[in-house]
This record gives sequence, structure tokens and C-alpha cells, in this order.
Amino acid sequence: MLFLEYPPCSTCRRARAWLTEQGLSFTSRHIKEENPTYEELKAWSALSGLPVKKFFNTSGMLYRSLELKTKLQEMSEEEQLRLLAGNGMLVKRPVLVTEDQVLVGFREDAWRKALLK
Repeated sequence: MLFLEYPPCSTCRRARAWLTEQGLSFTSRHIKEENPTYEELKAWSALSGLPVKKFFNTSGMLYRSLELKTKLQEMSEEEQLRLLAGNGMLVKRPVLVTEDQVLVGFREDAWRKALLK
């Protein structure tokens, strides 16, 4: 599993601790230092079944300063993917990528259901 995180993020720390408590192994990647590529994001969006806009960190300062709440509505999926690929801080975190699914954001109940089958 690939675990994309921003270490100062408290939600990411909770998700990391939960994964460790469950004995699940993962590879960690700092989302700001090595942000997801356009190709990765496109594949992850398809695998997750989520629209690209669900990959945006809507509570982030950058999201607000760029006024993306209104601008995203007018952007194509490709434009949204390119914007996300340009700055990891725009990506909602954490992101967990497995062979057959992508989980965006940490909700323990959803992760438990998806990962502890």
C-alpha cells in the first residue's frame, strides 16, 4: 500500500497510527515533497470511483486563497488533475492506494471496512 501524507497533519498522524495498530504494512510518501503526478491522480480517481473534485483539500488555505470553490465548477477534469499535480498541498490527505482501491481522507470506519475484510 502507498500512504500519501503530510506529516504535520493530525488526520494523517491518526491514519498512520491506525494502519500501524492494525499491523498493515505501507510505504509512506510526503505529499508536499513528492506530490502525485497527473497520471497517478487520473488512475487513482478512476480506481476510487470518485470525481476528481473529491481529491481537493477543501479546508486548506491554498484552496481558499485560489478561490477554487467557485473555479472548480468551470474547470475540466483534465484541468483539475493538472492543478492537483502541480501542488501536493491541494490534495486531500491522507490518500491510501492499494492494488484495487483508493481511499481519500481518513474515516476509520470506512478504512476498517475497506482494509480489514
